[in-house]
Amino acid sequence: MTDYLADVRKYDSGADEAIVKKIVSHLGIALRNRDSSLVSCSDPEELNRVKEKWCAKKFGITGEAADKAVEAVCKTMADDRTKSRVTFYYLTAKELGTLGALA
Repeated sequence: MTDYLADVRKYDSGADEAIVKKIVSHLGIALRNRDSSLVSCSDPEELNRVKEKWCAKKFGITGEAADKAVEAVCKTMADDRTKSRVTFYYLTAKELGTLGALA
């Protein structure tokens, strides 16, 4: 858990540990496999999955708002070759203004 929190805090120094724990719990088994624990911004299918499973299903946000949030997170994490799914989801929720819904 501390590794996930430390990674999130590289981008948001005030990240709430309880919210990170909820994201880790939400992702569950996906975090056991290295490939599924990472997000690839160069893979359109992967980004659509994030929009569908996280933005739309979890928060009810679709369309341009979801597109912009995911695009912004890809830019924020551009220098990170291994984009943690936990961090990516956290930053997407922050970008969407929905972190409070996870608290």
